[in-house]
Amino acid sequence: MEPVDLALVLALDGSASVTYDEFNLMAGGLGAALREPRVVAGLIGGARHGSLGALLLWSGAGAEEVLVDWIRIASPAQAERFAAEVENVPRTVRPGLTAIGEALVAALDLLAAAPVSAGRRVVDVVGDGRSNDGTPPGPVRDRMVAAGITINGLCLLHEEPDLLETYTREVIGGPGAFAIACPDYGAFTEAMRQKLTREIENRPIV
Repeated sequence: MEPVDLALVLALDGSASVTYDEFNLMAGGLGAALREPRVVAGLIGGARHGSLGALLLWSGAGAEEVLVDWIRIASPAQAERFAAEVENVPRTVRPGLTAIGEALVAALDLLAAAPVSAGRRVVDVVGDGRSNDGTPPGPVRDRMVAAGITINGLCLLHEEPDLLETYTREVIGGPGAFAIACPDYGAFTEAMRQKLTREIENRPIV
């Protein structure tokens, strides 16, 4: 395959703080956001006319699983395939503690196994709590940033109102890194649409 503009890992929280209904809302919201015309255009409209997408589900230490392996997205049909697989992912990892550092290690391994090179490599961490298990996220984040990888965050604030500050301090990093806050699961689809648009186009929403 030809090189791509972007390799994007969606790293989705499956820890015990996320109920099954909330998990389904996240998966459905991700699928809807990935179908947004501006998001699709960003995925396929770069200089190399394509991106790679994958989804990683994570929970406590040792509970990480790639549920959607790398899919090349170079057409609207391929974008639809990725969106459909994302919104239908099963919750296969054991709900446990919140090991963001371990999730970042798994995302780094996933990026290393990408089938082609990418102009940008981005990890999109979605979660509702601070890390409380396994390797601390900060040192892993620093290693990824040194390798040119960007880590962005979407923070659900319904349980930890100061989570955005925690993600900003401990999780995000790299070229153009940012984190956005989402007040609750009802607002998730719109927050994810804005986040994907910003990170795929690599510029702020206006």
